[in-house]
Amino acid sequence: MHLEILNSSKEVLDYEFHGDPSDTSLLVIIGHGVTGNKARPWAEGLAKAIEAAGINALRFSFAGNGDSEGKFEDCTISKEVKDLKSVVNAAEDEGYHRICYIGHSMGAAVGVLSASKDERIELLVSLSGMVYTKKFCETEFGDQKPGKGCMWEDEECPLSQAFVDDMNKIDNVLAKTEKIEVPWLIVHGDADDVVPVEEGREIFAAAYEPKELEILEGVDHVYSGDGLDKMIDVVVSWLKTHHN
Repeated sequence: MHLEILNSSKEVLDYEFHGDPSDTSLLVIIGHGVTGNKARPWAEGLAKAIEAAGINALRFSFAGNGDSEGKFEDCTISKEVKDLKSVVNAAEDEGYHRICYIGHSMGAAVGVLSASKDERIELLVSLSGMVYTKKFCETEFGDQKPGKGCMWEDEECPLSQAFVDDMNKIDNVLAKTEKIEVPWLIVHGDADDVVPVEEGREIFAAAYEPKELEILEGVDHVYSGDGLDKMIDVVVSWLKTHHN
């Protein structure tokens, strides 16, 4: 893919394509979590492994993150759902017949909300998926004042009132599972100190078949160290079973 991708706010979304553009059988779209971007080691490593398996992948940065246009202060889950829709629209324009979305952390919450209403997403993968958005915001950023504080003391990631309001309004994504009937892989490390592994188990219990849960022993939120290889092995193996 070489086309420019614009979101609903006419902001250019930065992305990297991996694979053979002549093969439009399946595209795996990879989305990151809060304060992340497409250049995160787990995202790059996963995209390259998917390409090596003969499947096309596209990793992108949500608006306001990485090299995508937009302001970080405008980032919300609801806006990122629209960003993902714009990427899926672009893939459809390129002739892709099937879409898999892989979301990490908050990007996984984006995936749940998106897959519950966009039938073009035929495969779903949640990595360290955030389930309780309001609780996450209170736990991680409750000591910061919107408009003045920052996320995890990163001055490049100011905490906005729009973000807090959206997280509170969504509250959690459990109820959306009843509208998801596509194959769904849920992956979570049991050493995750950002999104508790219990959230992975809970949304798996709420999800409909066909579904699969993989709890990775000793693996943290961002799949550091040998956690990356463990995650890649699980995801690529699952993708291969659903490629054709």
